[in-house]
Amino acid sequence: MVLEGKWPQMSRQLELPLAGRGEAPRGKRSEEEPTASEGNARSGASGLMERVCERSNLQAALKRVRKNKGSPGIDGMTVDELPDYLRAHWPGLREQMLGGTYQPAAVKEQLIPKGGGEMRKLGIPTVLDRFIQQALLQVLQAMWDPGFSRHSHGFRPGRRAHDAIIEAQRYIQAGRKWVVDVDLEKFFDRVNHDVLMGRLAQRIDDGRCLGLIRRYLEAGILVNGLAVERNEGTPQGGPLSPLLANVLLDEVDKELEKRGHAFVRYADDCNVYVQSKRAGERVMGLLRRLYTRLRLQLNESKSAIGLACHRKLLGYSFWVAPGRVVKRRVASKALATMKERVRILTRRTIGRSIEQVCIGLRSYLLGWKQYFRLADTPRVLADLDEWIRHRLRAIHLKQWRRGTTIYRELRARGLSERGAARVAGNGRRWWRNSAKLINVAFPIRYFDDLGVPRLAA
Repeated sequence: MVLEGKWPQMSRQLELPLAGRGEAPRGKRSEEEPTASEGNARSGASGLMERVCERSNLQAALKRVRKNKGSPGIDGMTVDELPDYLRAHWPGLREQMLGGTYQPAAVKEQLIPKGGGEMRKLGIPTVLDRFIQQALLQVLQAMWDPGFSRHSHGFRPGRRAHDAIIEAQRYIQAGRKWVVDVDLEKFFDRVNHDVLMGRLAQRIDDGRCLGLIRRYLEAGILVNGLAVERNEGTPQGGPLSPLLANVLLDEVDKELEKRGHAFVRYADDCNVYVQSKRAGERVMGLLRRLYTRLRLQLNESKSAIGLACHRKLLGYSFWVAPGRVVKRRVASKALATMKERVRILTRRTIGRSIEQVCIGLRSYLLGWKQYFRLADTPRVLADLDEWIRHRLRAIHLKQWRRGTTIYRELRARGLSERGAARVAGNGRRWWRNSAKLINVAFPIRYFDDLGVPRLAA
């Protein structure tokens, strides 16, 4: 949505050079709330909050929040309702932000499957708070991102998981066959607020921004209708959370760089590549000390020192091809997860037409193929293609049910009388039949026409 001409009140407000009183980084607030006109030497000198409230920055923030969509927070307001709300309430909200008094709402807890039977806890802010966080993120990220480590790839503009995977592949190819694979224990839920705010205070000289971030960290979380206080963690779900994580972990990155280590980091996953197990043990000891300094704990069940080709990274693993060339493949756990998802999408008991099944399957497979396009294993992908087609053929047999129907349909699709009779005579054996003569009736081009993408193509 374009804001030009649609927020006359907001346009006028954005031109006012208001300076506001900020809040102490430690999060202690006085009994009287300051107003935007009172001023504060530290925050007023910075003007960082004024940059957050600039009209162009807010336009970009609203555009991003609407593009990301997402579910409502505890107040039930949808993304589409946000522009009208801002038209009516922006002047007052701006005054609160510039005065350092804006109070975020509690976040809504949402649990999503993480794999292995575990659940990931998300904290969904209201759309208004997502908008304000996004506006703050855009200003802070532009200031800080250029100074982050080039080995950090998670949640940064112009960087992606594929960059981390390719960098790791180079390290292994260069002879660093061992990896110190570190995973942090419930990182986003365990971030220490005081430690994080201390690092932020070294970067931000506007007390209002520090105070606003502190209040976002301390905003309660609504669990089963009850508001619960939060003393640690920066829940995933808000735009600001990944940037705060990178600020905290940048200290570890810089120490590894200083010591000349070869490493990649994506969010809270860090892999350091070394030439021997003994070197790996030294690095593991170093990382324990660095993370302890930040009051973070390693996930002992997932962290380990091992051969690089035996460990996974962001869904990929590595293998050595003839000529001692290191190549990429889909990790076994990622393959198992993918097959389980396809089984759910192609269940033979859901009562949907093959066309409907293929629509859902196409959406999932296109995303999967895009992410795992770096895999150097065409045979594995071709086998997956055949397995998927096998399941889709079985759906047809299950839907036809009766032997006479199976015979008639297969004959209509070009199968010989003998072949159709053989399949129809064993019509209840869906899986076995769908892997044999029925391939003639449902060739690969049939599934191409249904829009099922080929993973090996």
